[in-house]
Amino acid sequence: MPSQAEKAARFAALHQPGNPIVLFNIWDAGSARAVEAVGASALATGSHPIANALGLEDGEGAPLEDMLWVLSHICAATDLPVSHDTERGYGATPGEVAETCKRVIETGAIGVNIEDSLDAVTLRDLDEQVARYAAARAGLDAACPGAWLNARCDAFRAMKDAPVEVQITEIVRRAVAYKAAGADSLFVPFQRDLAVLAQVCAAVDLPVNLFRGLDSPPIGAFAAAGAARISHGHNPWVAAMERVGAKAGELYTD
Repeated sequence: MPSQAEKAARFAALHQPGNPIVLFNIWDAGSARAVEAVGASALATGSHPIANALGLEDGEGAPLEDMLWVLSHICAATDLPVSHDTERGYGATPGEVAETCKRVIETGAIGVNIEDSLDAVTLRDLDEQVARYAAARAGLDAACPGAWLNARCDAFRAMKDAPVEVQITEIVRRAVAYKAAGADSLFVPFQRDLAVLAQVCAAVDLPVNLFRGLDSPPIGAFAAAGAARISHGHNPWVAAMERVGAKAGELYTD
């Protein structure tokens, strides 16, 4: 079995612009094993699916202890690197974010994804978010030096009424600051136009994580746009639950 440090190094090496790591987000040990069995090179959780599977809501609606319990079972069920969607960092202060990240890595995970928005419409102040990412970096390294920090920038959603050029300028500004704080990659969801996303990939000096819906263009189109990482977020969970509902519906209407 590879060590945690070896898993972290393997995960880092998979982030290649134009030849992205593809993550089909999972929510429990069973889904982790199912995705591993068909050839995944790494795994990533989705906060939305984990919360929903617990009967709770996304947006840190699932208590941290519950999220960590689920994550520990996922990491115990696979030899693949596992990155965890840690939402806003589960902390009011940078120190609390650092402790959260340390505890995430102590479950066996090798990375986190942390967003920079306060809610669905508001970006956190840049200096404040930089302090939180710097703290996250310290917490990760305290548990496993080299663990991956994926910094999610929600500017496309929070600034949806601004011109695209303004949105991209803000994303680049934040990417520079987030890299200096210790981020290893930048996640830019809430934008479906691959031409716009290609501009972001070209302008940002970090590997870029793009979000792909299950009905979106093929992986190759995202690779051509410059993606180094592709996530599917809550979509695998939604598809699975639709399948469960459909099969149950056949049973109860037979």
